[in-house]
Amino acid sequence: MPATVTAGRWTNWAGNQSAEPSQVVTPRSVEELAAVLRQAAEQGRTVKAVGSGHSFTAIAAPGDGVLVRPEGLTAVRELNRAAGTVTVEAGLPLAALNRLLAAAGLSLTNMGDIDVQTVAGATSTGTHGTGRDSASLAAQLRGLELVLADGSVRHCSPTEDPELFAGARLGLGALGVLSALTFAVEPAFLLTAHEQPMGFAEVLDRFEELTEVNEHFEFYWFPHTDRCSTKRNNRSQGPAAPLPGFKAWLEDDFLSNTVWEGVCRIGRAFPRSIPTIAQVASRAWSERTYTDTAYKVFTSPRKVRFVEMEYAVPRSAATEVLGELKRLVERSDWRISFPVEVRCAPADDLWLSTASGRDSVYIAVHLYRGTAERDYFTAVERLMVAHGGRPHWGKLHSRDAEYLAGVYPHFKEFTALRDRVDPERRFANAYLRRVLGA
Repeated sequence: MPATVTAGRWTNWAGNQSAEPSQVVTPRSVEELAAVLRQAAEQGRTVKAVGSGHSFTAIAAPGDGVLVRPEGLTAVRELNRAAGTVTVEAGLPLAALNRLLAAAGLSLTNMGDIDVQTVAGATSTGTHGTGRDSASLAAQLRGLELVLADGSVRHCSPTEDPELFAGARLGLGALGVLSALTFAVEPAFLLTAHEQPMGFAEVLDRFEELTEVNEHFEFYWFPHTDRCSTKRNNRSQGPAAPLPGFKAWLEDDFLSNTVWEGVCRIGRAFPRSIPTIAQVASRAWSERTYTDTAYKVFTSPRKVRFVEMEYAVPRSAATEVLGELKRLVERSDWRISFPVEVRCAPADDLWLSTASGRDSVYIAVHLYRGTAERDYFTAVERLMVAHGGRPHWGKLHSRDAEYLAGVYPHFKEFTALRDRVDPERRFANAYLRRVLGA
């Protein structure tokens, strides 16, 4: 039976990217996916696989080509306890992966703060959390199944076609369509979260200490204030002490989503109110500690829609950049309702990882949907670029191949691999032409 073929408009989660593909295809097996790619090659069409649409850039936008939907590729292929791996199909959402691993007494080592993405979409764009020793989701991959432009199915790992594996672990959708991924897993563990308000100056003064002594440290700074909300996650021997159900719903869902949505709407309608709102909001977060299953601590519901830009800067420059960012906001007449998010990552060996070859700090700025302060992103990007910043592939930025070739030590290896496996640019779109070159 052939893959399901439909038509329709595609729009991402934030609503800032859309396309009118000529076909929308939902393959149910790797064989059906390979047939889709062979047909596209015969017809001279481009192909883009999409996940849950949580990228803010047009990295997955199919243009007028063929859009491959992930819903038919969600099976769990193998759970290998002896090897410490799980192999799942590319369209499986991270939330489902977390639940099935927990049921088996297993866990990923680290993850980002949302789990609605597909496993292929999350790894292909460099989704990450925060960690002193543990890196992004793509860094946890141990093998891949990839369908190339000619419809051939390739398997790769550190020992099988290692060059393809080196590029495809974080491949931007530029090398082929992922059909299955093998992750390293470990026995399930508990995390204790300690959330604490802290002054901006104190966070910067203690930044090295906080990032060194905690397995996972992050903080949010509220523009127009001197206040931050910090979070420290560390492994615990237990016992589990999760937030009570009502308290968790009230603080992490109702206040952080429903109420915050209303606050953002007020700020968008009345920008002059934002500094006052920020002062109130920054004091609404109180100190709390809880212990729970790792993925329940790492992730939280995010329902308020926004657009985001995030840059990775060298860890050695982080406090300087953050200080400059605060002064930049103070000198401007911007009205910024969303807090700035700061996370950490160790150096890794992925060719296109934002932490490739250097310990990194991620600085993310956000704007509520419909907010007009786009010059905020422009000025912040200029600051990040001045410090050799690398933009998150799935978040808004204006960098091109010339700039990116200068900040990624393996950029030329990746583009050479792309030339070899997709010489006709079957997987290209406008975004990839900008960031990788034509």
